[in-house]
Amino acid sequence: MTLGRLLGVGVGPGDPELLTLKAVRILREGPVVAYVSAGGRPSMARSIVAEHLSSGSPEIHIALPMRLVPELAHAAYDEGAARIGAVLERGRDVAVLCMGDPFLYGSFAQLFERLGERYRTEVVPGVASFTAAAAAARTPLVGRSETLAVLPATLPRDALATHLAGADGVAILKLGRHLAKVRTVLSELGLLERAIYVEHASAADERVVRLADLAIDQAPYFSLLLLPPAP
Repeated sequence: MTLGRLLGVGVGPGDPELLTLKAVRILREGPVVAYVSAGGRPSMARSIVAEHLSSGSPEIHIALPMRLVPELAHAAYDEGAARIGAVLERGRDVAVLCMGDPFLYGSFAQLFERLGERYRTEVVPGVASFTAAAAAARTPLVGRSETLAVLPATLPRDALATHLAGADGVAILKLGRHLAKVRTVLSELGLLERAIYVEHASAADERVVRLADLAIDQAPYFSLLLLPPAP
């Protein structure tokens, strides 16, 4: 029997119109759809593509724990990979939905690590959150010979400061509960006034505001900061 294909499908940052034509075509071919959600929340990735899914087609929901303890998260991905592998063994394709791009801090990378060597794999790139955020903020990220750093807010303060000092433009992802720490680092480096906060880029509840004007210490999961190059 021919094995199914493992498909990593980037669905973009939130706006269904930012799906690529290739992603739509693959989803309309009727693969089994898999997606991750954490803490019992509905999958935003699935909601983005809902109108393109075949009615009655089976789905694989991979539920991550409320608290992302590494051991528990690894166990959830192991279990999800086993379920996906069972479908692939039966010759069905599985499309793993991933917010943004599958290989940019995407959950698909966890499944690819477990399944990619055993099954034929195709990755469909998606619009990244920080490019959608730059469009929402109407702010060029970099130009000419300027450099761009894409940083996770989970980095320790010293590491953040080092990377921030070495780039022209910066996108800081995974903001969430790290917002207060990042704000402090930016303030110490004299970069606070340059920082732009973007929440739910491209979605209906999109929000764009200067970080200096933001009066919260924790941010939603789908939020980030942009630091355009100094004029």
